[in-house]
Amino acid sequence: MIQYRVVKRILDIILALVLLVVAFPLMVVTAIAIKLDTKGPILFKQRRPGQGNEIFTVYKFRTMIVETEKDQIKLSDMNRMTKIGAFLRKASIDELPQLFNIVRGEMSFIGPRPLLVQYIELYTHEQARRHDVKPGISGWAQVNGRNAISWEEKFRLDVWYVDHISLKLDIKIVGMTILNVLRRKDINISRKDTMPFFVGSKQSKNESQ
Repeated sequence: MIQYRVVKRILDIILALVLLVVAFPLMVVTAIAIKLDTKGPILFKQRRPGQGNEIFTVYKFRTMIVETEKDQIKLSDMNRMTKIGAFLRKASIDELPQLFNIVRGEMSFIGPRPLLVQYIELYTHEQARRHDVKPGISGWAQVNGRNAISWEEKFRLDVWYVDHISLKLDIKIVGMTILNVLRRKDINISRKDTMPFFVGSKQSKNESQ
């Protein structure tokens, strides 16, 4: 497994650099569109835990308005989403800035999604094993239900990936991810909140972006 993780890192760097060159025009157009559409930063930035719980800043194109309230009423994530943001999510273009996270060694193309820092203290010992590998843009949980499954099932799938990490599995996840994007499957574009906050194995609230 250690040997494959070295190979995986090399492949991540090469592919990320190639995609950054290829996707650069699209990223420029996206940045301009976001800036012209609504006020606020082009990028959404948030601190997330990576491998070994090391904290890093994850980057995504902003898909929501900056305001979180209207007439003193808290807006849901989907009510805050812009028209351009909805399109970016449908096409998964909002994830492109994470290529920089991959080049920097903070993320991989495939691995458990990086979640909120406050979740760390809520994981069981088994769930915490999802941080034994680098987080990814896509992962085993994402291609097997994403937000349509419970937190417990997500973490079970994440840990299963950690125990079975291999080139063959990563290639399978890449293929399934591409199919899901083309089919627009399991993508957050409904008028409901994206995914409830994880506050322990049997409770839930609301999580933003």
